[in-house]
Amino acid sequence: MVGDAGRIATGEPVTATTPSTRRSLPPLVEPGPELGREEVARYSRHLIIPNVGVTGQRRLKNARVLCIGAGGLGSPALLYLAAAGVGTIGIVEFDAVETSNLQRQVIHGRSDVGRPKGESARDSILAINDGVTVRLHEARLESSNAVQLFEQYDLILDGTDNFATRYLVNDAAVLAGRPYVWGSIFRFEGQVSVFWEDAPDGRGLNYRDLYPEAPPPGMVPSCAEGGVLGVLPGTIGTVMATEAIKLITGIGEPLLGRLMIYDALAMSFRTVTLRRDPGRVPVTELVDYEAFCGIVPDAAASARSAVTPSELRRMLDEGRDLALIDVREPVEWEIVRIDGARLVPKDRILSGEALADLPQNTPIVLYCKTGIRSAEALEVLARAGFSDATHLHGGVIAWAQQVDTSLPVY
Repeated sequence: MVGDAGRIATGEPVTATTPSTRRSLPPLVEPGPELGREEVARYSRHLIIPNVGVTGQRRLKNARVLCIGAGGLGSPALLYLAAAGVGTIGIVEFDAVETSNLQRQVIHGRSDVGRPKGESARDSILAINDGVTVRLHEARLESSNAVQLFEQYDLILDGTDNFATRYLVNDAAVLAGRPYVWGSIFRFEGQVSVFWEDAPDGRGLNYRDLYPEAPPPGMVPSCAEGGVLGVLPGTIGTVMATEAIKLITGIGEPLLGRLMIYDALAMSFRTVTLRRDPGRVPVTELVDYEAFCGIVPDAAASARSAVTPSELRRMLDEGRDLALIDVREPVEWEIVRIDGARLVPKDRILSGEALADLPQNTPIVLYCKTGIRSAEALEVLARAGFSDATHLHGGVIAWAQQVDTSLPVY
């Protein structure tokens, strides 16, 4: 998951005003059919809450919620929405369960490793509540399908893990006229808000009011690159589910126009009041979101100065004179490294601090975990005149998978 939380931590400004009077929104969904005897027993703790009651539970039963992703944020949100009695749950997910997911993605178990995440999530949902209809959308969300898909649901939950998809979700929700609950996590911090361009009373906001532009590629590391505390998605995903239930039933004060920021280390919650960006350009169509976010396609990245794991293995076996530079963090160096490498964290290269320590007359091969940070560091070296520098395509993970399978993968 990409850490929008990291964007605030790095000093990116958040548009804010002083808190204003907040109020609830009308219920998003009309009540569905009457509850059966078993449903009354199942949802009895909801039914005796005055603000929810039978009518609110019937709204949940009639609701159609689409969750983008069944990973860290999607896991708790999906489980609690199913337990709460949301009648139809859609899941957009095309990845498979990996061992590294189990530290935080509680909807999946050890036996699910290798299975499609959507199928694993569906089975866990139905194990909790077999009265829920689960729709799987096992394809990548793209400009060609997003608006039409969103129009089939009342509410969207955005648990995506990259900026290109975040902006796509936002713009598609605007064009489809749908509200969505957004969450983000990184290391020990999380954020949640509600965006709805067509909200009543002129209260509409969207993600571009908070972040008009995507950060430069590599500025904000993903959770795969920077890590995340395993329990953090549970906190943020549960808040997202809470906001969804509030919107569906029309109770409480939603986070529309507010950004909730959670710091797990300080155990603190704070909210920032948002306002519409007066300079925002209206969303009228979907665009190329990878281009918007400055993402270089994999094919183009591979064509740049990069070596494959097998090529690097051959260079080392031939005894070539080269400097193998690991640009990860010291904690990652302790997990796994390539023999003969030297640790020079990426930030020291980007700041220019380490440039004088790097060899000018020896070929340099940079590597990181997956090739993202090393590519970024390579750009800096190229501008600094290191003409004989390359980086390892796929990083140490590709090396461990293709060359030295005895090494751990994290």
